Formats: sequence, C-alpha cells, structure tokens
Amino acid sequence: MKYLDLAMNAASSLGAEYADIRIQKTTDQVIYLRNLSLKSANTSVLNGYGIRVFFGGAWGFAHNNVFSDEAVLATVKKAFDIAKLSASVNKKKKLRLAPERSYIATCKTPVCIDPFDVPLSEKVDLMMEVNRSMLAYEGIKQAVFYLIAHKDEKLFASTLGTRLDLTSQFIDPMIIATAIHDGDSQSRTFDEGGRAVGWEWIQSLNLIEKAKQIAQEALIKVKAESLGPETRRTLILDPNHLGLTMHESVGHPTELDRVLGWEADYAGVSFATPEKLKNFRYGSEIVNFVGDNTLPEGLATHGFDDDGVPGQKWHIIKDGILNEYGSTRDTAMEIDLGYSRGCNRATYYYDQPINRIPNLYLLPGTKPLTPAELIADTEDGVYIQGRGSFSIDQHRVNFQFGGDYFWEIKNGKLIRPLKKILYKSSNPEFWNSCDAICDERFWSPFGVVNCGKGQPSQSARMTHGSAPARFRNIRVGGSQ
Repeated sequence: MKYLDLAMNAASSLGAEYADIRIQKTTDQVIYLRNLSLKSANTSVLNGYGIRVFFGGAWGFAHNNVFSDEAVLATVKKAFDIAKLSASVNKKKKLRLAPERSYIATCKTPVCIDPFDVPLSEKVDLMMEVNRSMLAYEGIKQAVFYLIAHKDEKLFASTLGTRLDLTSQFIDPMIIATAIHDGDSQSRTFDEGGRAVGWEWIQSLNLIEKAKQIAQEALIKVKAESLGPETRRTLILDPNHLGLTMHESVGHPTELDRVLGWEADYAGVSFATPEKLKNFRYGSEIVNFVGDNTLPEGLATHGFDDDGVPGQKWHIIKDGILNEYGSTRDTAMEIDLGYSRGCNRATYYYDQPINRIPNLYLLPGTKPLTPAELIADTEDGVYIQGRGSFSIDQHRVNFQFGGDYFWEIKNGKLIRPLKKILYKSSNPEFWNSCDAICDERFWSPFGVVNCGKGQPSQSARMTHGSAPARFRNIRVGGSQ
C-alpha cells in the first residue's frame, strides 16, 4: 500500500531516528446466548493506522482512520511533534532501541474454515443445541454460551526497510452451567481460553458432550461440601487451572516494563528485578518456563511483534532459575540486553504498542508420569480443575487462587467432590514447592484473550500451557 512508503519517507525527511506505521483492520464477533435466548450477536470492524516516531530518545505516537495522503502526512507530523516535545521535557532520561534488521515477510494464522465465513444462523443453532442439552438436566437453572471470533489484518512498515503483511486470528467458545440446590448455586465452565485456529476446532470439540459433562459436574459441585479450615496440604493442578496461575505469578512479573517500574502507577511492579537474573531461584529444579511466540496455535504467535521483531523461543525460568524476561526494543536496552525478544504488541490501530506477556508455558516432566499415577502418589491433598477467582499483590509476590472443580485426595484416591476452595501462597514459595509434573503426553495449552494492561487500557492475548503438576505444603482451605 502506498501509504506505507509515504509515511516512512515523511518521517525520515523530518529527521526521525526511527519510525514505523501499522495499518490495521480488526474484526470482532461476539455472540452471547443465555438459556435459549439470544442476548447479543455483534460484529464490529475497526480500520485505521498508528504511526510511531522515535526522536531524541523519546517516542511520539499518533493515529488516524482517514486514508488520504494529507491525513497520513499530518499524522506523521503529529507523531514527530509529540516525540520532539517528549524529548525536550525529559532531557535526562533517553530511551535507546535494541538493534534490529529489516524483514520482508507474510505471515497468516493457519485456518481451514474461517469463522467469519460460517453463517451466523449455523453458529446460533449450535449454541442453542448446546444450551438445550444443559437445561435438560433437572437442577440446571442457567446455561450460558459465549462465542468470540477475532481477526487482525496488518500491514507494517518501518524506516529500517521492513515490510510485513500479517493476519492473525483466534476463536474462543465458553459454556457455563449453573446449578441450584438447597439455597446454594454453583457453576461449572468449559473454557479452553481460545486458540489461533479456525471453525474446524469448534467442529472437533464435540460441544454437546462437553455441555452434558459440565452440567453433570455443576450438579455434583452444588451438592458437595467445602473443605473446612485452612491448613497445609498438597495440591494437584490441571493445565487449565495452571494457565491462570502462571499468567499472574510468572507472566506478569517477567514483563520487563513492569520490572523497570513503567507500570507501577497502574498495574504494579515486579519482585523479579534485574539483579536476580541468572541467580534467583524462582522455582524447583524441574520448573522450566519458556517464552515462545512461535508456538503453533498460540495466541501471541503473530510472526512479528509491533516493533517488527520476529517471534522467538527462549527460557524465562531455566531449571528453576530466573533466566530472562519478555522484552521489547526499548525495554531491552534498559538492562543492556542488546536485543528484543519481540514482546511489543498493541490491541487496536489507535493503541501504542507496549510490553506484553509472550506465549508462556511450563515444560512437561521428563520422566513418564500420568495424572492417575500422580494422584496415586499423593496421601492428602486437593485436585483442582479449571479457573476461578484470583488476587495478587502489586509486586506479584503474595497471591490467592480459587478454581472451578475440586476433589479431595486421600491415600492416593479421589474420595469426594468439594466446592468453595482457595489456596494461598507466594513467589517463590509456590513454584519451589513443585515436586512433580506429568509428561508431555498430558501437556495442553490454555489461551488468555483478555489480559488487561496499560493506560489507556489495552487487552492482549497469549497462550499458556502445562501438564498436571503437584505442589507440596500449600495453604489450602474452604471459603465462605
């Protein structure tokens, strides 16, 4: 598109040290069905461009949705003026950009059936059938089905000579059954968190059977007992649950902008500060966390980030030791890293890119171990499936998590279902208590599509993953 060259030439002529333009069309579809009533079915399209200019050690950013030569040139000039003013205000603090080369590439999420090509009536018919199957169970008083489809189409250019054509998309189904019994209500959820695939994934999930399962489990859960007072117990956590736990207690603390304090006034800071690199024991020796923006079907697998840096794979925690961060071209140079890990992403065209969590996952165990064997080797504990409530402090140290479905373990067996369970721990106590992880046969991903951060707030997406894992001597108890 001619506007790419027009913008980059204009920025260079103004004296920009670096500049880029991101022309982005975002299509979102959200369908919400409650019981057998279609509450909303909205499709929205946002189309425009954001331009960044780097000058004097400072950024300037401006955006527009008018596509004309005059509008593009005016937007470049506005971004340059903002950068120039920012540089003059903050004369002592000058940002630097990690070196990067130019790329010419096209990257697209592999999709067999584009969800946006599937008729709305077909989607709603499926959702109706799913909800009907849940409501068929006596005691299920509410059935909910959310379906989200998202597509980003980007053209990116920079003064380095990079020219990119990027299309990324994901789909996310979530179904919830709520049961009522004896004055209490409990819900059970099926939610894999979204995946960078097409409608073919929905076809493979057999959602009717999933719906029956969660309806039955909601009825079991609502009649279950709680655990009683908090005490030290063993936890076994499934991959779906661990997706949220690692997001909050590993993903956010290792975003380099948060480590540097750039998010302190809004989203907090991090205990995992640079002097701890290569020497701080974050977890036990079997704990290995990988940042991987090349992960197939990963929600942060876009080919390149919004700095024009290609997706990479690296250890964030290696053999339990804090190894590296998720970084961008400007944050990396603050600790003299010398290169970016490609974690700079924006939500819409009018958002300035910021440091985000990559696809982040816990490597599976290296020795053969099944979930059944893990449970059989546990004397007294709780098995937690799915996500629930969470709370974590501004330094990402002390935290509390709930869950979606619970079983008590005694003498190596699941003896009774539970409800209203919470566990409390802290970094690094929690990850150092991990003494067993099931092998790669039981590894599965979990996507996050609504990670909030930034001012103005942005929503990002990334994929986590793990196999079932065990944690010893954790504070676990019932909640009200």
